[in-house]
Amino acid sequence: MKPEKLAIHGGPKAKTVPYGTGMRFGKEELAQLEEALNQNTLFYWSGRSDKVVSFTKKFAEMYGMPYCVPTSSGTASLHVALGALGIGPGDEVITSPITDAGTYIGILFQQAIPVFADLDPHTYNMTAETIAARITPRTKAMIVVHLAGNPCDMDPIMELARKHNIKVIEDCAQSYNCYYKGRLVGTIGDIGCFSTNDFKHISTGDGGMVLTGDEDLYRRAFGFADKNYTRLRDKPLGRAAELLAPNYRMTELQGAVGLAQLDKLNDITEKRNKWGDGLTAGISDLPGIHPHLVEEGNKSSYWFYMFRVDPDELGCSRDEFVEALVAEGLPASPGYIPQCVYRIPMFVNQTAYTKTNLPFVSEHYDGVADYSEGLCPEAEQILLDAIRLPVNEFFTEQDLEETIAGIRKVWAWYHGNK
Repeated sequence: MKPEKLAIHGGPKAKTVPYGTGMRFGKEELAQLEEALNQNTLFYWSGRSDKVVSFTKKFAEMYGMPYCVPTSSGTASLHVALGALGIGPGDEVITSPITDAGTYIGILFQQAIPVFADLDPHTYNMTAETIAARITPRTKAMIVVHLAGNPCDMDPIMELARKHNIKVIEDCAQSYNCYYKGRLVGTIGDIGCFSTNDFKHISTGDGGMVLTGDEDLYRRAFGFADKNYTRLRDKPLGRAAELLAPNYRMTELQGAVGLAQLDKLNDITEKRNKWGDGLTAGISDLPGIHPHLVEEGNKSSYWFYMFRVDPDELGCSRDEFVEALVAEGLPASPGYIPQCVYRIPMFVNQTAYTKTNLPFVSEHYDGVADYSEGLCPEAEQILLDAIRLPVNEFFTEQDLEETIAGIRKVWAWYHGNK
């Protein structure tokens, strides 16, 4: 049977209607905001309605954790985690080469050295094996990134970390209600870090949270997020900080919106999970297409969906495939980020700060920071042949069916004409 003519060649589009949209905020957020404003203060520790306190308590309860620290962003959450763990000059912190800048900013602010481990080719996450290859006597922590709502293989990672006395921070910015063998990610390592910026599953505009089961870590994290002041209610206010720390406080406005958003979270992630898993089921039989792999027993909340293509098997390049998908009405884009983060100028030139090569060259660091091309070959290849599609809780069954149909149509054309 002759393949259907592609839209890019003048054929009809596979996507016949626009993707579903909807309002993320409504009367529930407005009601919470009105209560916050009626307090006549927006400071997170002074309000009668305690929006930030209630928000963090509610989130901790949802995750079955005793302690939660509010922050001003997901980036701040990760920095707070590093500060609470005492990461400092000369320490190495292992993390993913495919991630947002927020993952490594805190490492550099603490004058520590980011070290990048390679990724599994189909989950796009670090593994215990790739992490082990990067461990040195200087390794003090790792930031495990659950990319796009897909959990890392945490049991062997935790076993490796305990063996080497390495602390584990989970970067869950993209991974609300993401399950690893029945456990929520963010509750498995020493500290879990979340983002509520406007592009995540739930939004407070900007904001973040730090989860931990360790009371001492909680107290240190709470202080580090607030200039190392003593402001917990079971102790007198103290402003004589012993160590430097930033101001990453959340406001009552963010806490108010967050409270309303948490009520919607389960519905949001269930819809995204159903849509992403449905997409995998619809394209998994196509030779040359490698769907976003979620290991058996795990559950993804799909912040986005990314699949890989084999140009030799397909008979076209990744970019040609993307161009054809876009013409069909699918919002496809190449990869996730343009290159692995260790290849950006900051790392290549080792210039995180002006007028110095700190922390890469320092009296505290006796290693050699390696950010050369080819450092993480699998991650580099992922970015060369991956295709990303957005996932949204407002997408419909028709959107799913037509997205699958569009991918299959483009596949059939190139595969059938190679």
